[in-house]
Amino acid sequence: MHLKRKPRRSRGLVTTIVALALLGGGAYGYVRTTQRPVTKAKAAAPMPVPVTLGTVEQGPFALVLNGLGTVQAYNTVQVRTRVDGEIRQIAFREGQNVHTGDILVQIDPRPYQAALDQAKAKKEQDTANLNNAKADLVRYTGLGAYASRQQTETQTAMVAQLTAQVASDQAAIDNATTQLSYATIRAPIDGVTGFRQVDIGNIVNAAGQSAIVTITQVEPIFVVFTAPEDQLPSIVAALRTGDVPVDAWTTDGLTKLAEGKLALFNNQVDTATGTIRLKAVFQNQSHALWPGLSVSTKMRVGTVATATTVPDDAVQHGPDGLFAFVIDETGHAHLRALKAGRSDSGRTQVLAGDLKPGERVITAGQYKVQDGSLVADPHAAHTAQAETTTPSRSAKADP
Repeated sequence: MHLKRKPRRSRGLVTTIVALALLGGGAYGYVRTTQRPVTKAKAAAPMPVPVTLGTVEQGPFALVLNGLGTVQAYNTVQVRTRVDGEIRQIAFREGQNVHTGDILVQIDPRPYQAALDQAKAKKEQDTANLNNAKADLVRYTGLGAYASRQQTETQTAMVAQLTAQVASDQAAIDNATTQLSYATIRAPIDGVTGFRQVDIGNIVNAAGQSAIVTITQVEPIFVVFTAPEDQLPSIVAALRTGDVPVDAWTTDGLTKLAEGKLALFNNQVDTATGTIRLKAVFQNQSHALWPGLSVSTKMRVGTVATATTVPDDAVQHGPDGLFAFVIDETGHAHLRALKAGRSDSGRTQVLAGDLKPGERVITAGQYKVQDGSLVADPHAAHTAQAETTTPSRSAKADP
């Protein structure tokens, strides 16, 4: 009985294994036949190129000439002594703002005061002699025929001589007064003091070449910069219409320092460089400009009432000239040739090209894009999602 049952169990097991194999093979075949076309379809779909987009705009556009310049002090004075003597007092601090007439240094005035007193005493002496000579002349003249002609002429000459001596004494007094005033050194201009070169107690002399201190006037202040010679006609035309605004910026172009106006341009063009030097004046009340500072300049010589502009980064250089990628409604990029003009505040004027206001242009990621490429701006999508999410959150918070 046991030998007959074993073949039945083996046959049942084999039947089960065969059924499972057939079922698995059918499922595998179904998956391959149904999923393979979808996978191929997904692989065939092109992925959009991530880029950053800007907009073509139309409106007023300032014609700005960019340049590089150096700040120069309106006036610079090296303060030196005009008399010899010992420095008794220093009345300023380094870096101090001083005004015209402020006392800077006091030199020992005693020798010059003594010379002034001596000149005054000499004048008093000569004045007394002059008065006596005049009295004698009156007496000789009153004697008439009793006085000799020689006596009268001699006395007249004496009066004239003493009169001249008194005038000379007055000149000596004036000179001594001036020398005494030089002992007190005052600020000749408004400005900022620099490093002090001489300490208190030192002997200074008028023949020395070293300055006690240097004062620079920074209100107002100049900026000297250059412009290409071919821009001279537009600069001259702008000056004829009125003041030409000039802005001073940091050399990286990120920070505006001051606003001023064009003061003049040089009387000749530098033939070696093909440029002309210009000078702009700034009130500089905030002291943002400092002598010797390098700055970039933006000079506005006019305004175009209606100009088509694109972001600076949208303009690209190609083998056939300048171009920009324009995005259509389906998100595909198309190459558009253009002719660019001046640039200002991150935008470039389009002088020629098939660009219309409101169109989108690529400003970053162009190196991955070809004519007809599908593109997408992930930054714009993220911004739109944030704008959509914000109202929903606030709506939930209202109740």
